[in-house]
Order: sequence, then structure tokens, then C-alpha cells
Amino acid sequence: MANRYKVTLTKAEREQLTGQTRGKSTAAKFIHARALLLCDAGEFGDRWMVADVAAALGVTSRTIEHLKQRFVEEGLEAALARKPSKPRVPVFDGDFDARLTALACSQAPKGFKRWTVRLLADKVVELKIIDSVSTMTIQRSLKKTNCVLT
Repeated sequence: MANRYKVTLTKAEREQLTGQTRGKSTAAKFIHARALLLCDAGEFGDRWMVADVAAALGVTSRTIEHLKQRFVEEGLEAALARKPSKPRVPVFDGDFDARLTALACSQAPKGFKRWTVRLLADKVVELKIIDSVSTMTIQRSLKKTNCVLT
């Protein structure tokens, strides 16, 4: 990744980051604060190379570049704070499980003695119940509902 973002800290920002590295803080905040201090290209800092900072702190160069990017684009607080995670929306809900179980209990397709996990996965997609699904997802859903394909 090219070195596109230049970290220039003010004296107040350096003091705040130094306080973060000396006081109680989480490990991630400590590493981010220390990295920003080492990457400082302003009049108060002695700039290190990204690879050297990464090696000294035990993280990857990409992590340092992303940290510098967040600092330049969003500011000091955004660079130190973790991004809030987005809650996952379950795609395979109870309705999916019910429709899958009903399909698994129905007559097997012509030419087959019984349903297989792969056949069920293909049929669920064919019926447009879901856009795509893995065979493992089908297997887990059937196991959860105590449905046996024998």
C-alpha cells in the first residue's frame, strides 16, 4: 500500500496520545496511540517508516496505513476508537427452516429415492426461497429441526 497519508500532530494531540500510552487504556488504543506518535511527521515528531512502526508494535503495515487514513480523514478520536460493528441480520430464519423442513418431508424428485442435502440446496434456490445457500447451511438447519433425510 502506498504511503499516501501523512500524520501531522499538534502539540496538544501529542500530549493526549502520550497520556493514552502512559495511563490506563485498552491494548488497541495503546497500539493506535503509539503508532500515531511514531508516524508523526510534524515539527514535534521524528517520523518512522510504516514497516518499522508495524514491526515495533507487532501489527501489519496495512493496519498502520488504515490507522493513518482514519486519522487524516476522520480525526484523532475516530482513529483511536474501534468502529462499531453492524449487527448481522439473520438470513435463515424460522420461515426458511419451516419451508426447508416441508420440502425435505415431501416426495423426492423423480429419479431419486430420497432427498440429499445437495438436492435440497439446489431446490431451495430453484424455488427462489433464498438466492444462494451452501449444503452445510442446509445440513445445520435440518439438524436444528431434528429432520433426518433417511
